[in-house]
This record gives sequence, C-alpha cells and structure tokens, in this order.
Amino acid sequence: MNYQEAWNFLDGLQFHKIKLGLDAMCSFMARVNNPEQQLKTVHVAGTNGKGSVCVTLLTLLSQAGYRVGLYTSPHLSSVRERFRIGDAFISEEKFAELATRICEVLGDDKITYFEFTTALALLWFAEENLDMVILETGLGGRLDATNIVTPLVSVITNISMDHEAYLGDTISAVAGEKAGIIKPAVPVVSAAKAGEGLAEIRATCGERGAKLYLYGDAFSATRMDNGSWEWQGINEFKGSVYQKLHCSMKGAYQIENASLALAVIELLKGEGITISAEEIRKGLLSVNWPGRLEHFCLDRSSRKRVQCSGRKNTLSYLLDGAHNPAGVMSLVETLNNEIVFKRLLLIWGAMVDKDLQKTLRPVVELADAVFLTRPEGERSAEPELLLQNVPDELQQRCHLHPIVKEAIEVVEKIAKEDDLILIAGSLYLVGASRKLLLGELVG
Repeated sequence: MNYQEAWNFLDGLQFHKIKLGLDAMCSFMARVNNPEQQLKTVHVAGTNGKGSVCVTLLTLLSQAGYRVGLYTSPHLSSVRERFRIGDAFISEEKFAELATRICEVLGDDKITYFEFTTALALLWFAEENLDMVILETGLGGRLDATNIVTPLVSVITNISMDHEAYLGDTISAVAGEKAGIIKPAVPVVSAAKAGEGLAEIRATCGERGAKLYLYGDAFSATRMDNGSWEWQGINEFKGSVYQKLHCSMKGAYQIENASLALAVIELLKGEGITISAEEIRKGLLSVNWPGRLEHFCLDRSSRKRVQCSGRKNTLSYLLDGAHNPAGVMSLVETLNNEIVFKRLLLIWGAMVDKDLQKTLRPVVELADAVFLTRPEGERSAEPELLLQNVPDELQQRCHLHPIVKEAIEVVEKIAKEDDLILIAGSLYLVGASRKLLLGELVG
C-alpha cells in the first residue's frame, strides 16, 4: 500500500465498533515478537490533561537531547500527528510500510482502528533506538490497547466523568478503569483528588505495591507574585525545586499538568535521565499543543496568522477540544480570567455520546451568539440535537449551521476586531476547523 491507501484502509476500520480488551493486541504483538518489550515507556492516563502532560514530557526530554517517541490520539487533521519522534511526525513512507506489514501479519484477522494505530506506533518506535517513549491511553486504561506495556512510570492526571458508556457511570467506576494501568512496583504520578477517584487509585497502588506520588503530597506548585510559578518536591522529592517557571499554554490548570511532568522527570533520574533547571525553564516556554486553548489571530484579507496585539482587520480565534464537564469548566475559567474580548461568538459541535446538557450550558451562558454545527463522523451530534440540550431561555442565541465551513464563514462576517471566536466541544470539530483556518499541521 502507498500512504493514501494505508490511510484509507485504516479509516475503514472505524466501522468496527470500539472494542475494549487486550486479547487482540497481545496476540498480534506476539506475532511480531513483542517490540513493546524493548521500549522504555511512560504511560499516561486520565480524564483531562493527559495530552498536555505527554507533550510537555516530549518537549522537556527532547530539548535536553533525548530521542523520544510520542503516541497520542485523536489527530486534528492527519493521522501522522499521532506518531512523533521529537518534533517530527512519522513519514508517509514509513506509515505505509508499517501499515502494509500489519495487514500482512493479520491476514484475515481483524483489529480495531486504535489497536492498529497502537501496533503501528510500537513497531515504529522499536525500530528507532529511542531513549524514551510516551504513550497516551485512548479510552480508560485497564482494557486500553496501550496497556500491554510495563512502563517506568505510570501517570493518571485526574478523574472525572467521560465515556460513561464504556467506563461506567460513577467516578468510582471510571477511576477503577483508569487505575488499570497501574503495574506491580511501577511508580504512579497523579493529580487525582479526594472524592474524585483518589481512593480507587490509592487502593490499586496498595494492592500492586506501586508507590504513589500525589500532587499536593509528594510535590506541589506555588504561584509567585511576579507571574511565575515554582515546583517544590516534598517527602521523597524533598530538596528538588524548580523556580521561575512559566507555561507557554493558556489555562491555569497547565501548571498542574506541567507539575506532573516534572514529577515524572524526577523519577526518571533513576534511569539516568537528567535535565537541568534551565532546560526545564526553556522547555516549558516552548511546549505547543495545537487545538488545546490555542489562541491566534488571522488577517481578514491575507488569511495569514498575525500578532493579536491591537491590529486592525483581524479575526481572533480560540480553539479548544473541551468535550466533558470538567474540561468545559476549565475552559470557562480561562475565558473569565485570561482572555480579554468584547463579545464571545461560539461555534460548537460535539459527539452524540457526550453529556450535552452539562457541557453546553456553561459556555453558552457566556456566549453572545452560538453557532451549532456538525463535524463529519458517524458519532457527531446533529445541530438540532445540540439545540435541544440548550436551556430554553438561551436557545434564542443559537443558530444552526450543519456544515463547519459555513458556520465559520457566517461567524467571520459578523465578528469585529475585539470579538473572540471560540470553537469548542470536540477535537474532531477543532481539527476540521483548524485545517480550514490554518491548514494541516506540519511535522
């Protein structure tokens, strides 16, 4: 297969419904001599923030001179975004080569889309003589295809409600699934909080003899008056301090995500990984995670990206993949505290299996006008269904535009320089919109 044929074949696997379980992955990986066993990995799960933790680790380690692989999902515009070494995505040629190999090994056997991409990532990383690999879970943890690895460190960012159809309808059930990545004697870094899955994580760590390094107990972060923040180690980490830190990404919660990454860096010292305080400061300033509280401005005429500082004839955009109640509340907090705008023009699309009422209301309340749309995909909710989940008193703010491109065009016509166009509700919507506005990601 060439690249396009391989991508088309992969897309065809999406018609196979999500199937949690490790049997197919274990069987396939055994047939290719278990390349995952050759890799040094950090395994990251959690409801929100896991992608930010992953890309922060990638950036810090890469800028310190280490060769690091990263596997994340979903992608915004190209499937190649899921597979990275440093700043470089997998090449089209290598993607096609490995996809062809997987198909040849499978024969008539079937695996899911995510199992296929996970296998491809592990095969590629095993070829590349890497110092470290960072794996983000796709869904849950216990039965996630990535959970065939035994990592050096496991990370569980936080626990909140999401993917209830697969993970359970209580915090306890969701936490139990996330805690499934915990391996015997493998240290765990987490920002889970009391009443939000912490009890389940503590219990699993105890059962499996895994030391838990908890945000607030083993390490913490303090905001300083000058706008910087400081990471402090406690107990086993006592004596480790990183000062004068700044996060490049918007959102107050990024300090928590970066703190988890720094705790992982501390644990990796035992594996011979060393990063100086200056490298950490510079690395945090260069972390880039497109589509997650990504703020940019476009010149109306040239459609080129420009500085947002008071320029005339510009459009101001904020793209964020917030799609569950906790993520939306973080988005609302950022809108209230970090971004200045006169009117908020909201373009929203979501997957039908999300908690539409709890995610829509907080952000619709802030918006002056709402444009409900639908990214392509069988799981995407129709705009009419989204409208039904908007409180009656707020529905007059809403307009239905089922085609994403059309919604953007309509909003741009009414937007002024001091307005903010927010695109949120789904990474699939963000990806489709970003491609229209900025083109494909290059890596």
